[in-house]
Amino acid sequence: MVGEPLPPGAPRWHTREDSGLRIDRRGRWFHDDVPIEHPNIIEAFNRGLRVQPDGRVQLHFGNDWCFVVIEDCAFMVVAVDETSESKLSVRLSDRTAELLDSPSLTLDDDGVLTVKVKSGLARARFSRDAQFQISSYLEPSGDALMLRVGEQRWPTSLAASALG
Repeated sequence: MVGEPLPPGAPRWHTREDSGLRIDRRGRWFHDDVPIEHPNIIEAFNRGLRVQPDGRVQLHFGNDWCFVVIEDCAFMVVAVDETSESKLSVRLSDRTAELLDSPSLTLDDDGVLTVKVKSGLARARFSRDAQFQISSYLEPSGDALMLRVGEQRWPTSLAASALG
């Protein structure tokens, strides 16, 4: 199966389909299970991610590309911004920004928010800072949480009990 770890010592033929690249649950990059730690490489890889219509994620680097195994979310929400239209925008780890899809907000088993991005083809996991930022916009409304931006209110799928 594509993306499955190989037994120790087994030869690996890196291909576009089986590149050995992986993003773990916390958004860290790995190659053949070795962490990639150089900040410039991480930045270039984050900026090179492209979500395909079938949901698979490719890394584009120059004229080359390969598929990346995604354990949870391909992107991180690194910041939340208020727009002039009283909406929220999320800045992503690939240096793009898009309007927050508030109905797609979910809380994972670790208590971390995720949201659909890239026209609903991918999900992004909130960084601690971004989750702290968005928390100031959340307010209970019956059994659910709403996002309040100025006088505007936007629905979420989050339960009011998520506030703790």
